[in-house]
Amino acid sequence: MIGAIAKALFGSSNDRIVKNHEKTARLIAAYEPTIEALTDEELAAQTAKFRRLLEEGKTLDDLLPEAFATVREASKRVLGMRHFDVQMIGGMVLHNGEIAEMRTGEGKTLVATLAVYLNALEGKGVHVVTVNDYLARRDAEWMGQVYKFLGLTVGIIVPNLSEPERRAAYEADITYATNNELGFDYLRDNMKQDRGQMVHRPFNYAIVDEVDSILIDEARTPLIISGPTDDKSEMYVQVDAIVKQLVPEDYDADEKTKNITLTEDGVEKVERMFEAAGMLEGSNLYDVENTQVVHHLGEALRANVMFKRDIDYIVKDGKVVIIDEFTGRMMDGRRWSNGLHQAVEAKEGVQIEPENQTMASITFQNYFRMYPKISGMTGTAATEAPEFWDIYKMSVVTIPTNVPVQRVDEEDEFYKNTADKFQAIAKLIAEKSRSGQPVLVGTVSIEKSELLSEFLRQEGVEHAVLNARFHEREAHIVAQAGRLGAVTIATNMAGRGTDIQLGGNVEFRVEDELSGMAEGPERDAAIEAIKAEVAAEKAQVLAAGGLCVIGTERHESRRIDNQLRGRSGRQGDPGLSKFYLCLEDDLLRIFGPDTLFSRMMNSNLADGEAIGSKWLSKAIETAQKKVEARNYDVRKQVVEYDDVMNDQRKVIYEQRADIMDADALDDVVVDMRHDTINAMVGDACPPGSYPEQWDVQGLAARSADLLGFEAPLADWMAEDGVEPDMIAQRLVEAADTRMAEKSADNPDLWRQVEKSVLLDRLDHHWKEHLATLDALRQVVFLRAYAQKTPINEYKQEAFSLFERMLDGIREDVTRILMTSEIRFPDPAAFELPDLPDFLTSHIDPLTGVDDASTPGAAAMMGALGSAGFAAAGQADPYAGQGLSRNAPCPCGSGEKYKHCHGSAG
Repeated sequence: MIGAIAKALFGSSNDRIVKNHEKTARLIAAYEPTIEALTDEELAAQTAKFRRLLEEGKTLDDLLPEAFATVREASKRVLGMRHFDVQMIGGMVLHNGEIAEMRTGEGKTLVATLAVYLNALEGKGVHVVTVNDYLARRDAEWMGQVYKFLGLTVGIIVPNLSEPERRAAYEADITYATNNELGFDYLRDNMKQDRGQMVHRPFNYAIVDEVDSILIDEARTPLIISGPTDDKSEMYVQVDAIVKQLVPEDYDADEKTKNITLTEDGVEKVERMFEAAGMLEGSNLYDVENTQVVHHLGEALRANVMFKRDIDYIVKDGKVVIIDEFTGRMMDGRRWSNGLHQAVEAKEGVQIEPENQTMASITFQNYFRMYPKISGMTGTAATEAPEFWDIYKMSVVTIPTNVPVQRVDEEDEFYKNTADKFQAIAKLIAEKSRSGQPVLVGTVSIEKSELLSEFLRQEGVEHAVLNARFHEREAHIVAQAGRLGAVTIATNMAGRGTDIQLGGNVEFRVEDELSGMAEGPERDAAIEAIKAEVAAEKAQVLAAGGLCVIGTERHESRRIDNQLRGRSGRQGDPGLSKFYLCLEDDLLRIFGPDTLFSRMMNSNLADGEAIGSKWLSKAIETAQKKVEARNYDVRKQVVEYDDVMNDQRKVIYEQRADIMDADALDDVVVDMRHDTINAMVGDACPPGSYPEQWDVQGLAARSADLLGFEAPLADWMAEDGVEPDMIAQRLVEAADTRMAEKSADNPDLWRQVEKSVLLDRLDHHWKEHLATLDALRQVVFLRAYAQKTPINEYKQEAFSLFERMLDGIREDVTRILMTSEIRFPDPAAFELPDLPDFLTSHIDPLTGVDDASTPGAAAMMGALGSAGFAAAGQADPYAGQGLSRNAPCPCGSGEKYKHCHGSAG
């Protein structure tokens, strides 16, 4: 009560923030007459003036009013668009590192130019992050006109760019890119062999468009770069055949998490079938020898029971293509992880591609937290404000609309079943279409959109369907969804990037209708005719009530519903929105209030009858909040586990950077060699033990393996008063002498060899460490049965594994450099290799949805080879050196000689 009174008297905290920014907006307006009087050359020269002021000690905040006024004037001259005062407030919110929540159609793309220009003045680079490649290109070309007019450079990062093109784009003052491309470039940079090969420069400032989609929805999904493993196609087919013989009584399925487990009877049944197929070792399915079989069985169960064709994926041209759950688009070239994609391929009987092994990964949370300043904009962020603050320390500021919203949001209608609901929707659409009111219908899957399409055909309603099957025409279909009487069915409206303009979109109509017409008076006349038609049609649509938005069911997130609603009522236009629900909807079926809800609906509603109630709408909202809270817990857990890996990732990546930057690594290599020798002697001669307890033979064998020479250990041990420290010191001196002799012939090239071996071994062990941590994360939850906290157990185990990895790196580097006999080629011929095109994936730990940035990458696999040396299979450069077949290959690959260059002979 007191809070409500205080809010009425003083306004909410959001109101106070907006009011404070309004003062600055008035200050910006005061600059407008002065800026308007400048010539184009003088206006462009403002950039040099601002940069000079920054050098003299001014801050970006000092420059903000005049800089914003400069961008507003440049936009007027270049784009014919003047920023509204509320857009100026949005620009200030972005500059402050906060999230600007602005309704659809309020011009977020134009708002970004204000904060982008101001922060680009420092010359440290500004990243504008978009949800797809189309928007990155469009916004860079569209808003780039303003930046270029003002003397700034603009770059675009999209798939399939060469390394020099990427480097040039990142060097620009302003860089437009998708979240996936930025993250994968960061990971790939930290797999490079030389600083000059890296494309990123130090992080500075990022503005994230559709910030809720990128930092919330997609943040459940770590970015992963992976390489190939062994082909197990036959096993997938065999396991799939067994799973197809199971019945629902053989397993328990949890639709909330898409997990599935066998019942006791199901386990016995599967064991008998595996035994008959000769795939089981021993009599127990869960023996350690059958770990792989159990893993593939679990994925095959998920593929057959939980993942539905035309909902989670489609089969196109003999390939399983994932459908993005957030946008409804096909994700060509993207693949699920952990064998799930292969299991779906076996289920559908298409060619099975090999699995992959993780080589580098990072979550979006930890990637974007590396920026010193980050801000975002979207139409729907308020419902997730606590998460934005907890994870990213970004507050949400709701920006008022330029014109009051006139859209009417009607109460939800509830039906008993899907058929009744869709029949009612089809009748309403037919009625609206006949009156000339355009209709946009939101569905949750391809299956539902095609079912509704069938109902509309029966009603005789012409309509367009926008889903994963037709996403090539996406922008064109959306652009014309506001035409008189148009009916458009869309699987999801998040991140489409194209406004629905009432009466139609002039630009798209010109592109569609006049693409074959040559420039000239005839084309100009045709364009004017189209503009007149659109203006007349818009007047008719406004008279009919504007755009009508219909939701066929509630999404599990309120934000997605709000995104759909937000398509109507743009820039003060009239509009209508309404949702239709039934007991068979996934949200109600899985998360709804089971008994009371379903009893009331079934007992009080006749077939085809509807009910509308605020109580029911409140129940739906409660269910949505439950799901949002569960999804937040999932994302938070992903962050907690990745934070452990992130600390280790920083150490490894910093070490890589130090190695790449160093001219010589003698000290590092020497320290590694000395530490390895001390550890080796310490293992064989434990402190406080007697000489007769020392493992002399083991020490001799290890020293021969690691140091490449036979030390006279027996003689040393026979001496009176010998101590482990003395043995270690003598081994160190012998090893140092041997290494000095080896590097004396060509010290410059030897330094390059040391750098290459260090990076190669670091990458190899880091890759193996990631695989181990993945496996640990899968099983650590079982520690909860022992009353232990899984995350704490994970931290302890991960730290222990990390220390062991560092020991392994030291030993490997020492062994390779000490045991290799390298013939030095011409130094000029030594070149570092380019990084291969690895498979990039963006995998949801719960649903497996993948929306990575490298299409068609399955065919581009290749392991990170040894830097600067000939590949195995070519002529053996070490032939005739008397190398043992089982000795480590001198090239530094870490493989045995017989499996590497020795295989050429």
